[in-house]
Formats: sequence, C-alpha cells, structure tokens
Amino acid sequence: MTLTMYGIKNCDTVAKARKWLEDRGLAYGFHDYKAVGIDRARLEAWVEELGWEPLLNRAGMTFRKLDEADKQDIDRDKAIRLMLANPSMIKRPVLDLGDWRLVGFKPDLYEAALG
Repeated sequence: MTLTMYGIKNCDTVAKARKWLEDRGLAYGFHDYKAVGIDRARLEAWVEELGWEPLLNRAGMTFRKLDEADKQDIDRDKAIRLMLANPSMIKRPVLDLGDWRLVGFKPDLYEAALG
C-alpha cells in the first residue's frame, strides 16, 4: 500500500501523524498543500468521498480571518472555492490510503487502518 500524507509541513498535528507513521516504519509520501497547492479534481474527489464539512477547517486562523460574508452560507461549492484559494483551510492531515482517506489525526483510527 502506498501512503500519501497531505498537509502543511509546520503543522503540529501533521508532525504527530508523521511521527506515528515513522515510529512504525511505514513509508509515505508527503504533499505540502500550502507550498504546492491542491488541484481541484483531487479536492472535489475528497469532498465527494468524505463531504466538505470534515475537510473545511473552521477552527484555524485562516478561516477565522475571513470576512464574515465568506463565513456565511457555506455549501459544497463555496467550501471548495475557499479551500482552493486557501489550502491551509483544509483540515490536516489527509492520509491517502489508496482506496480511501483519513482526515485529521487520531492514533486509534490510524491503528485500526494501518496496525
């Protein structure tokens, strides 16, 4: 199984998830979507699979700094536009397991999927 982690290099949660994988000797690729961005097709596929709500990080500083109008009436299309324009609004990490993805880092979920 080829693993790819999507996130931001300097994110504490991403660092914990990376350490979890490394401590278990699991190889993975890393895609820094703040540095490299994220393509619309991939993000739309994630939204189709997972829904936009789990992917949109409303707790982060980037979302909190938005104009109030941008925070209102969010639907699928608006969420995708916001995340494409501001990739740091994508909850992290997103761990691509090939056939499915995990959003966020919870050691018990990683253990169930990879242990």
